[in-house]
Parts: sequence; structure tokens; C-alpha cells
Amino acid sequence: MRLSPATPLPASVRRPAYDRAAQAAGIVHLGIGAFHRAHQAAYTDAAMSGGDRDWGIVGVSLRSPDVAAQLNPQDGLYTVSSRSAAGCELSLVGAVQRVLVAPENPRAVIDALAAPTTHIVSLTVTEKGYLRGAGGELDLAAATGPASLYRYLGAAFAARKAAGLAGLTLLSCDNLANNGAVLRGLISAWLDAEQPDLLGWFESECRCPATMIDRIVPATTDADRAAVAAELGACDEGAVVTEAFSQWVIADDFAGPRPRWEAVGAELVADVAPYETAKLRMLNGAHSALAYIGLLNGHDYVHQAIADPAIRPLIERLMRDEAAPTIAAAPGQDLGAYAAALLDRFANPALDHRLIQIAMDGSQKIPQRWLETLAWHQRRGARCPSLERAVAAWIDFLRSGRFPVDDPLADRLRAAAAAPDAAQRLFGAQGIVRSDWTPAA
Repeated sequence: MRLSPATPLPASVRRPAYDRAAQAAGIVHLGIGAFHRAHQAAYTDAAMSGGDRDWGIVGVSLRSPDVAAQLNPQDGLYTVSSRSAAGCELSLVGAVQRVLVAPENPRAVIDALAAPTTHIVSLTVTEKGYLRGAGGELDLAAATGPASLYRYLGAAFAARKAAGLAGLTLLSCDNLANNGAVLRGLISAWLDAEQPDLLGWFESECRCPATMIDRIVPATTDADRAAVAAELGACDEGAVVTEAFSQWVIADDFAGPRPRWEAVGAELVADVAPYETAKLRMLNGAHSALAYIGLLNGHDYVHQAIADPAIRPLIERLMRDEAAPTIAAAPGQDLGAYAAALLDRFANPALDHRLIQIAMDGSQKIPQRWLETLAWHQRRGARCPSLERAVAAWIDFLRSGRFPVDDPLADRLRAAAAAPDAAQRLFGAQGIVRSDWTPAA
């Protein structure tokens, strides 16, 4: 039996405390994968259970129909399994109302974005989904393609302006440094090139707050789904698994109404930068290092790699001695305690977070995760042994032939890694991955 609104739930399962059928959709989410379902949708579900209304979510898959096939037959319902060494807590999330597959029904996506009830458009499209060139600028040729989020936003802006509707809050929840300003700049570049008559409306009516999002969400396995089915007594094809920890920091700059996310654990702040930088350079930087070093040392999962006595000291030094000094911490932000908490989270044996999942899209992730830290120290005449080891591991990963290279620049990366001067070809002045850091000769 498939999970549905009629499924009788065990008393152990937490469930929405609101009438799902009575809620309007206030949010459209682009890129509805497992992370969104375990993070932003869970916060929104909790806010509605706490009394907020009309914040249902219309999910949009820009490419694959997989999530729509998982959730639509279940009326958008799915479960979140929060796992720790102490056990597992299962929650039913009801915030998602439906999932649209953009290539199959582009008009429905535009209509959802342009609907009078929609106030927020959130995004988890991964770093590569923003379609940026090597220097961070909009790749306009790619951005005119069929999977471009800018095409849908531009059409929706035109419809909203014509109807006299308010602007939108566009909320990037991806691991991009200064993600709100980046998104705003990319949308402005698209409009300037393709729909210049909308640029002034967008700049005056819409807002793009910065965010920092933090929760480890491994890919769901068949074993995970079987465990959920055993507890539910029904099959949940949309089940997600995650850790108990969750954090969401948002700049308080919205174009209109929003859920009271701060009432359910989110932090609304004036400046997200210190939290965002710490997460990118400490958590994400350590994760990528664990992925490449761990895979080359025969490990499959994060908790295995961090338990390796040859790897853990490298990761701790990366966070404490290399990344942390580059971060201008906010008042009360304890980076030493953050590093200790991250080591504990990485070691969680209840969470099978695959290293190969973290290893994907290295060319899109490494600049903000490693290279900014390396450049900071290089300007001061210092070296970063752990990060330099991680860079070497990425090159070995690319050239080894032992692992799939899931990256939009895969062919170019493999060719560069195979050359004797691989580091220069990858990171030099004319390298594939641009930054202010220059590898030693």
C-alpha cells in the first residue's frame, strides 16, 4: 500500500497539525530534491503546525520527473527520518502540495510562479544550476536552454507585472558564497539581456535575501525505504533520511509576507555572511576533503573516513587551523565549538552519507569550499597542508579511473588532471577552476 492521506499512522509518527486541504500555496520551490524536503519544507511544515496558514509548497523539478513520480501519487506526503546514535524519529511532512516537471508542463510552472498567492520562490538547484561561467558571470548561452530557471522567472515576472501583482522574495538555499546577491546579479544579467523592460520592476519589487542552510541529507536507499515502510505499514517512495541537527540562517529582507520560520528554529539576522562563510569553508570544505581523501583510501561513507586515524587529524586541522582563521565570526559565534560539533556529526554511525555523493560537481564546489581559504593564507605568505592534500586528492581522484566523475566539466577535468602540470591546468591563471589562489610550481 502506498502512503496517502488515508494511511493510518502509528502513534510514534509525528504528523501535521493543520488542515492540508485548506492551505493555499504560498511558496514555489525550484529543484525539489531530498535536501529541500528534509530542510526548508520541514521548517515550513512546522510553521504551519504552529499556526501559520497558506504556505503550501508547489515543488518544481527543472529536469527529472523522479520526484514527481515519488510524491504526486502520495498527494505530496512523505516522511523524514531523523537519525542519531540515540535512535530514529519519523515525521510525516505535509507542506508539499504537488510537484511539477518543468519540461513536461512549462506553462504550469509559470502559472504557479505568477499566482497571486505565491510570495516566495526558494531554490535548491545546486551550484551548477545557476549556470555561471568560469568567472562567476551568467553563462547566457546556457541560460537560454530548456532547463534554465531564468526563463521561467522572466516569464513569471512579466505576468506579475502585467497583472499588477507584488514582487517575489527569491530565496537561494544553495551553497554559494553570498548567495542572495549572486542570485540577484544573475537574474539582473538575464533580464538585461533578454527582457530589459522587466529589469527595473525586478530591482524595485523583488528581494533576494542571503541564507545559510545546514543539514546533512544522504541519498535515500532501498534499505531506508524498507525501514520506513516497516514502521509506517505503507510504502513511502519519497522518504528522506537526515541527521537530527538542522540550522537555517536567513537575512531579514523579504518583499512581502513570509512564514514565521523563526518560531520553529530558523534565525533571522541582519548579516548572514559569518555563518555562511563558516559553513562553506569548515563544514563543506571538510566534507569535500573527506570525500576525495576517503575514497582514495578505500572508504565509502563519511563516518568511516572520519574514523580513519590517518584522515581525522587532517580534517580537524583543516577546520581549526586553516579555515577558521579566515572567518570574521559574528558575536557569539564560537568556531572552535562549531568544529567540534562537526566532527561529532561526521562520525554519526546512523547516517550512511556516501562519499561519492559529496564528490560530485567538484569544479562547482571547490572554489568556495577550498580556494578562498587557500588564497587568504597565500596572501599572508602561509601554506595550508590539509587543503593542499585535499587538492592533490581531487587531482588523483580525477586521474585514477577508479571512480565516476559526475561534473559538468568532467572531460576537461580528466584531461587536465592527466597532464604533468595538472595543478596549473586546473587552478593556474588560465586554469579551468578560477580563483585568487595560485598553486605552488
